[in-house]
Amino acid sequence: MNYVSAKLTVYFEDPFYVGVFERVENNKLSVAKIVFGAEPKDYEVWEFILSNYYRLSFSPHIAVATKPEISNPKRRLRVVRRQCQDSGIGTKSQQALQKQREENKLKRKVITKDMKEVEKQRLFELRQQKKKEKHKGR
Repeated sequence: MNYVSAKLTVYFEDPFYVGVFERVENNKLSVAKIVFGAEPKDYEVWEFILSNYYRLSFSPHIAVATKPEISNPKRRLRVVRRQCQDSGIGTKSQQALQKQREENKLKRKVITKDMKEVEKQRLFELRQQKKKEKHKGR
């Protein structure tokens, strides 16, 4: 059975409002975090979801246990009410965000290292060129 669930939590993290998208597909959780800035209105959040959802960079998957769908409508209302009262994000989501941050950090390290190496090589070639010009007596 394929289980797909998506959830957006918007909360205030001084000084900005932050949105955390949690996506569960086949018992695998992935998370994306965005910064809204000022307090977003409902229609602004809806517009953002419609226009930018597929451009979000979700974290790597984390295995998570899912519960079967609740069929009782009164129970469903209670669960929704409880979720609206809860603030913050789940620990699994935090773990997924941390994993994404670590991967981005590694990517940045590799890119920075390559850029430093290219710059070092350019300076070396520049010094060699100056030596040759001095040797020729110019």
